Amino acid sequence: LNKAYAKCRKDIMLPGFRKGKVPRKVIEATYGVNVFWDEEFDSLVQSVYSDALAEHNLVPEIQPNIEFTEVSEQDGVSFTAEVVLHPTVKLGQYKGIEAPVIEYNVTDEEVSAEIQKKLNEMATEAAVEDRPVRQGDIVTLDFAGFMGDEQFEGGTAEGYKLKIGSGSFIPGFEEQMVGMNIGDERDINVTFPEDYGNEDLNGKEAVFKTTLNYIKESKNPDLTDDWVASNLGETMNLNTIDELNDFVKNTMLYDQQASTVYSALHDKVSFAKELPQSVLDYYRDVVLYRVYSYAKNYGTTMTTLLKSGVLGTSYDSIDAYLEDIQGSLNTITEQALLMQAIAEKQGLVCDTALMNQDFGKFYGTTDPSAYISSYGENYIKMNVLQSEVMQGLIDNIKYK
Repeated sequence: LNKAYAKCRKDIMLPGFRKGKVPRKVIEATYGVNVFWDEEFDSLVQSVYSDALAEHNLVPEIQPNIEFTEVSEQDGVSFTAEVVLHPTVKLGQYKGIEAPVIEYNVTDEEVSAEIQKKLNEMATEAAVEDRPVRQGDIVTLDFAGFMGDEQFEGGTAEGYKLKIGSGSFIPGFEEQMVGMNIGDERDINVTFPEDYGNEDLNGKEAVFKTTLNYIKESKNPDLTDDWVASNLGETMNLNTIDELNDFVKNTMLYDQQASTVYSALHDKVSFAKELPQSVLDYYRDVVLYRVYSYAKNYGTTMTTLLKSGVLGTSYDSIDAYLEDIQGSLNTITEQALLMQAIAEKQGLVCDTALMNQDFGKFYGTTDPSAYISSYGENYIKMNVLQSEVMQGLIDNIKYK
């Protein structure tokens, strides 16, 4: 905790103290006694857990389910780590996999489209005050949905963030916002699709009483060698447009090859009748976190986002969404278990050094901190390890 305090105190400022000079006890009295735990918690737990695995010569199938039984400065940290050890994958011949000859191809148009996605992610937003809404704008609005004189459940939001033209809302809604000015109120008439996914709304007409709060426009950076060097040089070692194009193309080719290898390998292995529930739950939580992050970015709830149809289909609830993607979760789980089984056969592990060394090859950046903050270090190590295993399989595939 003293180490965490020394690391954090330089950024803390409280009335009566100079920045970086606030005593630890004052900070803890202000923010709570556990304010510094998070700073060192993950690395501490990971270190103890890794030592325990090595001591007992255990190779788990998947990352652990950790429950804390004691957390205090006086008594330290106690936790239990539940791991899946029983074999869930029976490997066949996995070395020198045979697969039909496929001409892998990535067009310049596909590369450009992928880079455009990257530029979209790095776009900046600027407030607009002197014109009405137009296509491509990002707006913040309040709305309340009515059928007749009655509001319907799930049709109300405040501070909802929406990109006009994204097609993420009910058909016709976004188009009717074009031309509105900040502060305008407008009744927007829509008809829900017949297959909207809610029996009470399918095919029904509704009116959304809408107030426009803010308008912002999104501007993508200009793609130049200077921009690539400034934004991707340090994190990805890319300094020109040509280098970026090559990186994206090679990544897309890797994905195509990995799909071929996995399909060929999957036919040569067998899985336990029931996949470990803890692993299925783990990947369920990963998927739900992505939905949560998406919803948070748009200033809305997960349920509202799922009902909007932005994911391609409208869902009444989180449970309905999970039911629909259960097949995909099974596939993700099988692939993770398969790659882990091969890693164990080959004696491969991913420690922190390997994660930091190879992270950039698979994630497009050499700095894993943001991913670790979102998903945890264990998840990142597991993905790097799986990618290393897959690359080895690709390098040794035999085409027939």
